[in-house]
Amino acid sequence: MSDFFMALIGTIGALFILLAAIGMLRMPDFYLRVSVATKGGSLGVGLILVAAAIHFADFGITTRALAILFFILITAPVSAHLLGRVAYLSKVGLWKDTSRDDLAAKILEDGLDELDHSEDQNPSDKTDLER
Repeated sequence: MSDFFMALIGTIGALFILLAAIGMLRMPDFYLRVSVATKGGSLGVGLILVAAAIHFADFGITTRALAILFFILITAPVSAHLLGRVAYLSKVGLWKDTSRDDLAAKILEDGLDELDHSEDQNPSDKTDLER
């Protein structure tokens, strides 16, 4: 019975990874591609790790698989958010049919210019390489 659940969960995980790969090809801009890769990849790898834990049924392997799963679920969304933010601040274009740009409104509202930090530095704050 555990072989059936292992095969089912592993197959579903592989399908999520396949759908993430197809989504990477079909999505129109960088931000949607990062979203698809993060969500589909995390869920797919997580399900495959659960299938491996069921297959081996050893406490050491199960704890390692759960630790890896926890690490992936914590780090993947953070890294995707940072990639998206850096891409946005580097002015990577949005999809032409994007209806809202909440970050632009927030930057204008707060009067922030996160792209230009040169006024904030004193000449004495610069390192030897920047002089």
